[in-house]
Amino acid sequence: MNTETMELWPNGPRFRQAAQAPLGTDSVLLADFAAGKGRRGIDLGCGSGILSLLLLWGNPGLSMTGLEISEEAARVARENLAENGLLDRGEIVTGDIRRVRELFRTGSFDLVIANPPYFPQGSGASAPDALRAAAREERSCTLEELCGAAAYLLPTGGRFCLVNRPERLSELLNTLTRNGLEPKRLRLCCHRMKSAPNLVFVEARRGGKPGLKLEPILFLTDVSGDESEEVKRIYHRE
Repeated sequence: MNTETMELWPNGPRFRQAAQAPLGTDSVLLADFAAGKGRRGIDLGCGSGILSLLLLWGNPGLSMTGLEISEEAARVARENLAENGLLDRGEIVTGDIRRVRELFRTGSFDLVIANPPYFPQGSGASAPDALRAAAREERSCTLEELCGAAAYLLPTGGRFCLVNRPERLSELLNTLTRNGLEPKRLRLCCHRMKSAPNLVFVEARRGGKPGLKLEPILFLTDVSGDESEEVKRIYHRE
């Protein structure tokens, strides 16, 4: 485990990482994509709690629950909430996404957010470290199980925001719809101006009407190869 505490930006949230849940750009971008109105949210597979931290930091009217199967990562997530004085609006539950029906009442949250493993188990070479492999592959929860959990936790009109790889977009949209979660917003992310997308962000609504909005592509760098203005905004580097 990395015991060093870092600031995500000057005077911003302070954060420490669990070994199996390193901080990634995708989580920071997802928190920005999911920002908006909400009173009670849950992060499924919260790792070290970065999504909860960012959402709580930007929305004083929001409370967040993190659900994490790893006891070590859950402990670090609780410490991160405490470090930032957010225990009054945040909690971490140690448990399995596949057993949400035993942990929460249906419709308990108006926002569900997740940065899940991107690859089905057995789809490629596994990471040699078991903890990293679990973060990369769907060993503890499949995309179908994740969407089913989100549908159970949301009331009609509730939002589910997640990030995944573009090559799984068709599967993702079909799985959401099959579980009663209508895709409403979609945004692609590219490292460079002329590169293919490497991430896709999707917001779905429980019981929503059909109609998908494609948002402008998020470019991480500009034509000069420097950080884009949007990335500077997200990371408070204006």
